[in-house]
Amino acid sequence: MNRLAVERRVLAVARPTLIVLLLISAIFPFYYMVVLSFVPIEQLLRHPERIVVPLGDLTLDTYRQVLRPRSAGGEGFAGFMGNSALVSLVTAAVTLLLVIPGAYAVSRLRFVGRRQLSSLFLVVYMFPAIIIAIPLFVGFSRLGIRESLLGLVIVYVALNIPVSIHMLRNYFDTIPVSVEEAARVDGASRMQTMRLITVPLAMPTIMSTLLYVFMIAWNEFLFALLFLTAKRDLWTVSLGLSQLSNGVEVPKTVLMAGSVLLTVPIVVLYSIAERKLTDGLAAGADKG
Repeated sequence: MNRLAVERRVLAVARPTLIVLLLISAIFPFYYMVVLSFVPIEQLLRHPERIVVPLGDLTLDTYRQVLRPRSAGGEGFAGFMGNSALVSLVTAAVTLLLVIPGAYAVSRLRFVGRRQLSSLFLVVYMFPAIIIAIPLFVGFSRLGIRESLLGLVIVYVALNIPVSIHMLRNYFDTIPVSVEEAARVDGASRMQTMRLITVPLAMPTIMSTLLYVFMIAWNEFLFALLFLTAKRDLWTVSLGLSQLSNGVEVPKTVLMAGSVLLTVPIVVLYSIAERKLTDGLAAGADKG
């Protein structure tokens, strides 16, 4: 048997084995978290080693406890998720409204310092957020918007603009200028060209940018902790989960239920957006 045949046989076994191991390492922690979120704490203490739990032992009491308001003996996660959804949606919408014309201007317009400005966006994004945390804390306190969701939205928008402009500008650069020039010859203005031609062609990247901004705002913890700690009714889900994990009397099954509530919306949103991205890319290929 020659060397090439041996290598092919080894790869035929090693490749699927490696793929299975990677899938297990990626999926099993999430699977175990979901399973624990449906198990009563008594069952967990009695059988901590169980991976497969009988259907009769599963319960929704953990989710009821997590979602119920604090006044009813729960943890108030329904309100936290509402706050996070509001902040994330507004942040994503405002960021796109500012980023799309900004990225288009950097990509298409010629002005002094254009290249330096493009590099500056990445340089700003490389600085850790903790550097601006204290100045923002002081400034927002004087403005009276520190302990509010409005202040949180402003911070998230400012943090996401640099990298979002960089992402969209790179895609705008790939769109042929000749397409826009043809529209200009037909009498379209610069804004009409951007709105009717460039933005639809860049929709897959716009969708991915929207998803990215939403995920960052949904999962962000530092500024939520800094601004909203004193007002529990304004907590986001990441802040609520952090306080839940620090609770001594909170069962781990309840903590797992809170973790699932933090994770599942992003997974579902990504699954929906992935289909939209695939459809948009395929449509673009067909038009080409």
